[in-house]
Amino acid sequence: MNEVKARRDKGAVARTLDALKRGAAGDANTMPLLLDCVKAYCTVGEVSDALREVFGTYEEPAVF
Repeated sequence: MNEVKARRDKGAVARTLDALKRGAAGDANTMPLLLDCVKAYCTVGEVSDALREVFGTYEEPAVF
């Protein structure tokens, strides 16, 4: 895993994650953007963090 991260194009990773954030914030179809991230070797964590920045984290409301 560390070898892949060391060899990947950091610029492509940043560009695709930024495009994903912009697309998710709008009304774009995110599937092609997600595929671009995968092709640029973005990690699941990086993709998840990008989407969390846009949508936040769901917290179940407490019901008593």
